[in-house]
Amino acid sequence: MSRVIRVGTRRSLLAKTQSGQVASAIAERLGVEVELVEIVTEGDVNQTSTLASLGGTGVFVSALREALLRGDVDVAVHSLKDLPTTPEDGIALAAIPPREDPRDVLVARDGLTLGELPSGSVVATGSPRRVAQLRALGLGLEIVGLRGNIDTRLGRVTSGDVDGVILARAGLARIDRLDVVTEAIDPLQMLPAPGQGALAIECRSSDAGLVAELAEALDDEHTRAAVTAERELLRALEAGCSAPVGALADVAEGDHGPEVWLRAVASAVDGTVELRRSASGPVSEAAEIGRRLAASMLDEGAAALIEGKQQA
Repeated sequence: MSRVIRVGTRRSLLAKTQSGQVASAIAERLGVEVELVEIVTEGDVNQTSTLASLGGTGVFVSALREALLRGDVDVAVHSLKDLPTTPEDGIALAAIPPREDPRDVLVARDGLTLGELPSGSVVATGSPRRVAQLRALGLGLEIVGLRGNIDTRLGRVTSGDVDGVILARAGLARIDRLDVVTEAIDPLQMLPAPGQGALAIECRSSDAGLVAELAEALDDEHTRAAVTAERELLRALEAGCSAPVGALADVAEGDHGPEVWLRAVASAVDGTVELRRSASGPVSEAAEIGRRLAASMLDEGAAALIEGKQQA
């Protein structure tokens, strides 16, 4: 009897596409049969409440993890930016494949860029991080909330309900919809969410053999180092995945081998104050780089911004 690995996925097009890509890679590299198992999450069912009121983007993760721990699936695939930074008992982050382009993008009417949208234009996003950085740009935009799957979000623009929406480029790339993008936003203007563009492949920590196989077959060392720095910064700031915090780490060759360069921003949601800082160091110290930069930002008042007190 052939070995079958069950991969859990949410039901959205993006989730199934991401999970399908991981399932194909597992089948090819481990030489096993793979089955996709659809799991419904509260975030999928409730499309009216804000993510923050549902508990942040971690609401998309919990149902998959519960299915994993029950033994209903053997592997769960998540967008890494949705994962809480605190480890979950019984769950192992077995692999982080090579990352997609982590930038945010604008999809706007008439092919316009952010700088070309007239003052007063309506731009939709469901992310406090994006709201804060958009407002800090001082473009005079009206910013409104956004929920739903990718087609629903894009439909807000095509219907004329809003002038533009901000989305993660990686999601559009994975479902082959980059043709709708009118601008890839420079991280100097808008830093992405920690972990954005990367996938997380989880399995039960007790399944040591599968953990080792997935790590060997699918894990990308440089992607893991970059997102480790970003997520350690987020954890040390004690900010949830829906907080107005952006971070992006790159791995580049330094004088003494590969180095991590981490940039981060903590913002007041009204855009009046931004704290942008950076740090770098060896790849082997990725987690420490994140913690060190977070400590520096906390010393300069980042907690007040994250908590909405706006007094950095």
